[in-house]
Amino acid sequence: MQHYKTSLIDEGATQALGKSLARCLQPGLVIYLHGDLGAGKTALTRAILHAAGHQGNVKSPTYTLAEPYQVQIHGKACKIMHFDLYRMISADEFIEAGFRDEFNADTICIIEWPEKADSLLPAADLDIVIDILDEGRAVEIKANTTAGETSLAGLHFAPNL
Repeated sequence: MQHYKTSLIDEGATQALGKSLARCLQPGLVIYLHGDLGAGKTALTRAILHAAGHQGNVKSPTYTLAEPYQVQIHGKACKIMHFDLYRMISADEFIEAGFRDEFNADTICIIEWPEKADSLLPAADLDIVIDILDEGRAVEIKANTTAGETSLAGLHFAPNL
């Protein structure tokens, strides 16, 4: 499976990566975001959502666990579910909330802190790991499925977009 590595020097580079990712995503993808608190997982998700046409605020769903957004992917309406499972006490909360229904061929699911849901989540098409550096961030994107590989093959990232 293919992978991609880059570094982000500032928030502008994070926004540019989000814009590039929005261009290559397809409905039905499951994306796991990994990184310490403050690494930029929500900032990257916000950049993806804004690049996909969401006009309003994008807040971290730390307390609600999930926030839905209607956007445009390749000119077609698409739902992106942004999950933040950091405060989830048990994996059962995920099932009780009915979140498993959101994983379907029409919805892109972006999950922060996926390890909190144990084995209840579908496998990730893309794993995105963000590491905090002394200056900026290191990002590694790994495709785990054919759908993930197709999306990652379409990634054309230049920090100055």
